Amino acid sequence: MFLMRTIRLKLPPKLLITCIITTLLVSNIVLLWNVLEYQSADDIHDRVLENLQKSQIDIELRSGPSLATITIDGYLVYTSDTEEAERGLHVVVLNLASARVMATRIFDTYTPGADTELITFLDLLSSVGRIVCMLVVDEASFNLGDNARNRIKLMGSEYIDYIGWRDTWLFAAKVNNNIYTKITESHSHIEGHDIWGSGIESRFLVRLEEVNTECDWKEDSPSVARRRRYFCGMYEGYGQLCDCTYPLPIEFSPAAIERNNLDNVPVAVIASNRPRYLFRMLRTLLSARGSLRHLITVYIDGGFEQVRDVCSLLQVNYKQNTPISSKNARITQHYKTTLLHLFDSNPRADYGIIIEEDLDIAADFFSYFSQTMHLLKEDSSLFCISAWNDQGYEHSSNDPSLLYRVETMPGLGWMLEKTLFVEELLPQWPAPDQFWDWDMWMRTDNIRNGRECVIPDISRTYHFGQSGLNMNPYFHDIYFKNHAINTDPSVKLKNINQLILAPYEQLIHSLIQSSRILDHDRNVCDPDFIPNTKGEVYTIFIDTDGEGKFDTWIQLAKCYHLWDLDARGFHRGLWRFWLKGNHILVIGVPLSDYYKEYMPADLIPIVLEENS
Repeated sequence: MFLMRTIRLKLPPKLLITCIITTLLVSNIVLLWNVLEYQSADDIHDRVLENLQKSQIDIELRSGPSLATITIDGYLVYTSDTEEAERGLHVVVLNLASARVMATRIFDTYTPGADTELITFLDLLSSVGRIVCMLVVDEASFNLGDNARNRIKLMGSEYIDYIGWRDTWLFAAKVNNNIYTKITESHSHIEGHDIWGSGIESRFLVRLEEVNTECDWKEDSPSVARRRRYFCGMYEGYGQLCDCTYPLPIEFSPAAIERNNLDNVPVAVIASNRPRYLFRMLRTLLSARGSLRHLITVYIDGGFEQVRDVCSLLQVNYKQNTPISSKNARITQHYKTTLLHLFDSNPRADYGIIIEEDLDIAADFFSYFSQTMHLLKEDSSLFCISAWNDQGYEHSSNDPSLLYRVETMPGLGWMLEKTLFVEELLPQWPAPDQFWDWDMWMRTDNIRNGRECVIPDISRTYHFGQSGLNMNPYFHDIYFKNHAINTDPSVKLKNINQLILAPYEQLIHSLIQSSRILDHDRNVCDPDFIPNTKGEVYTIFIDTDGEGKFDTWIQLAKCYHLWDLDARGFHRGLWRFWLKGNHILVIGVPLSDYYKEYMPADLIPIVLEENS
């Protein structure tokens, strides 16, 4: 202001105006330079559009064996050239009125199941005022099924049926008033399994259209409507959240739970860059009985804007952690940073609950922990309380009030004591250059130190996430899709204090004594091996190779469609699960001491080999 006053005193009016305009232009250039340093290309482009009020934009799509890009008026708004560049079909959704990037998703349609997730995503998109761009990186055809191809044909594609092994392909269409209009499409096919289609590109002009995508949302309070309007104007792929007539609720008033012991137990939500997963998970968490919003914090592994905006939409506290290391080591360090902050920011808390962004939460999730938390204090042989049962599939679990003790730490919704973290875990936590999976590290013998976790027969979480560092749709369909989750909101857990070690041993002995040993001369994998009864207890003795090897258990788990990648969910060499409504006890010989007392001398433990 001092400079401007000095100019006004010494210069003629016309020259003064020229100087002012020049100064403002220089200021704007400096401002734009600062913006370039920290804002993404689509944010810069939106600013340019607002300033110039352009009526059309120049879009260029590129697809190739190792790279996909989208530029708008020369600004790079999307690239697959990242640290974690991914194979498959890259989908980018633009706003037809502003050209803002509203959604980006990658579907690895080389693997089974990803095409189903693609269809779901396309069905969730708004039918008004969008441009949908699709680009292939590396390979996207191997498991791109007919349903997905037909869905893309409805958008105007002519070449989608002809995309083959390692072909490159790009496509763009606009949708307005539920009508798709193809803008561009290109396809490169080369015969042979050891080469890729050539890189292709397409450049075109799109006229921006003023479309009314806002809803009235009269049922919302002004605050809710404002948050919903902002979010739905920024992002795509949330389906009914932005429906004008029946929008998903984003405010919750969960019922209280009887004798709540969790008034001072903070909840940490582990999040990365999967905002739609987080949105789904938070809605189930916030609506669960006994949920206390002020105790919930989402810990975000990086500065992901959309993830942060999901938290703001649902008015949940969040903290953005600075990423450390890469791949699985990055996740492990994210957990460490989260646990440090969780207990530092809640100094009066003796316990904490950890959940991930890709879990549905049972209605009695908090009641479950409230009823079991005291066990950690009363029994030093316990390591954690978990909401997850690795063997708890729909066909292998039965009783929502039943609890087990297991030697493996399940994760996927769990409670730990502050003293365990501060005094034991933190001093030994893997360094950033040690590429440990945090959960596998916590399962190691020297960390677990002989302790066990309490788990439910029927899980209180459901793992729905089909994409992640160690996850794809095919793996999810096999090991997680048919997992059971409790749906009764008011379960009263039975015999909780029998989970303390000494009473639990008495319970196990009583169960084995009351059980009937099945015929070990029959094929254990025969569908009729387990009798067609209800409520009976049956025992099976299996070989564990004398050194704790689990070959027979793995094959048995395959027969019974349980978790078969490694041995989990056992207590002192004994597994408990349900088949045909009967309680099944599997005892490893000689891993478990129980066989010495209960296996008949003339009985030979079952041995299974691969493909037996």
